[in-house]
Parts: sequence; C-alpha cells; structure tokens
Amino acid sequence: MGLNVIVLPGTDDWRDVGACRDTSPDLFFPVGTTGPALDQIAAAKVVCGECEVSAECLEYALATNQDTGIWGGHSEEERRQMRKARRAAAKSA
Repeated sequence: MGLNVIVLPGTDDWRDVGACRDTSPDLFFPVGTTGPALDQIAAAKVVCGECEVSAECLEYALATNQDTGIWGGHSEEERRQMRKARRAAAKSA
C-alpha cells in the first residue's frame, strides 16, 4: 500500500493541515504506556480523531517505520501490529 498524500490549495504537504499543527508535539510522544501516559495517549488520539489527514499521517508513519509516538491516531504497538499484519498479508499474496 503506497503513501497517499492529500495536498490542499495553498499547502505543499499534508502536515500543513494536520489537526496537531497547533498542539504541542510532546502530547504525541508520551513517556511510557502506563499511568499518566495513558491519559496523554488518549488525548493525542482525540486530536487525531478530529484530523482530516489522519489517514495520511498513519500511512506516513507506517511507510517510514516511525516507531515512537502517536501517528494517525495509533500507538507504537498498534502500528507494530499493523506492519506485522501487512507483512503476513504480503507473504500470503
């Protein structure tokens, strides 16, 4: 699956229109996966859920093997599972 990028008038990159552009990057890179980090992950996912380019963000993260942070509304572990499923599907195709 290739990277599909939406380019809107007046922009040259999907990141220019991401809902996260006005949010502290720290929100999307929690330290840990327990305790207060769970609240931070949930808050980041809310921002992603309101984003018009979350699919492009997720595809970018998968295509470039981003292994930390919340991208396209998905955690590190969720993206690892997606990559694993994609590799398995590619092998069986």
